[in-house]
Amino acid sequence: MKRYDLRDLKENFYDRMEELLQKGVKDGEVAIFIFEVGDFSHIQKSADFVKELGYELMNSLKFNEVDWTIVVKKVTKKAVEEEIDKKEVEDNSTEEKKA
Repeated sequence: MKRYDLRDLKENFYDRMEELLQKGVKDGEVAIFIFEVGDFSHIQKSADFVKELGYELMNSLKFNEVDWTIVVKKVTKKAVEEEIDKKEVEDNSTEEKKA
């Protein structure tokens, strides 16, 4: 798990967060980003941004009066596909037991 403080970037933290997720966080690793809220539109925007990049937003919460944290898990496309395959096998097994 890694923690990144992006508060000094104010509302311009998105490019840096993307760079850190792509280069500084390993597959399967969790990263905590802290940023200054300013106006609250950045909370939803950061959640959407993480999803667009293909990562998993695990948590988003108010840190103190002016700061916000998001917890992001870097998952590879392969890991997602394996999880979907595992779920399908479990679902098929459950259906076979019912029949």
